[in-house]
Amino acid sequence: MTELDYKLHLDDVIRRVEFARIRVSGHHIVKIVAISKYSTSSDIEKLYKIGQRAYGENKVQDLKVKSTELDELPLEWHFVGNLQKNKINNLLDIDPTLFHSLDSLELAYELQKKLEAKDMTLDTLMQINSAKEESKHGFMPEVASDIYAKIQLECPNINLRGVMSIGAHSDDQDVIKKSFETTHNIYKELEGATICSMGMSGDFEMAIECGSNLVRLGSVLFPK
Repeated sequence: MTELDYKLHLDDVIRRVEFARIRVSGHHIVKIVAISKYSTSSDIEKLYKIGQRAYGENKVQDLKVKSTELDELPLEWHFVGNLQKNKINNLLDIDPTLFHSLDSLELAYELQKKLEAKDMTLDTLMQINSAKEESKHGFMPEVASDIYAKIQLECPNINLRGVMSIGAHSDDQDVIKKSFETTHNIYKELEGATICSMGMSGDFEMAIECGSNLVRLGSVLFPK
């Protein structure tokens, strides 16, 4: 695709985000993270040239390769995948802007240990399995607030910035909406939380209307 093609796609996405954002409030700000896991460094560079700065990868190795190849550009890198404990040090060497998917206490304790050893902190979102689906990672809604506070207390090098979730896997719009509302209601209770990340290419407008202030968009920005 040409740079013009990317501009048309990005402009359309921004327009859709704006319409959804305004329906919440004129003061509601929404950040777009472009999920580039199926895209090349050249694709990212084209999108960068027309203004997109934040990118997300779901594999540590891919994040390392692309962030190295595009090192001269002032990009903001996010890790959005499931993090295996044996890949923690590799991720910390990259030092992403935000780790989106802290999904267990076991991972939190291991991450804390590695962060402490490296004398560094990591901005992180806690993942909530708001639809209670076996196929998804994350904490159940009933325990999410307590565990968030527990991680804040016991893992000082993990800088919790808020929560993320994936909308319910359903054709029923009410079911999807309820999963977003569940996450946002938890988010509102959390001390110091500033990020509520919900919404992907197929449901980001609904997620924004339910309170999301960070959306993770792949196919609508990098169409094949």
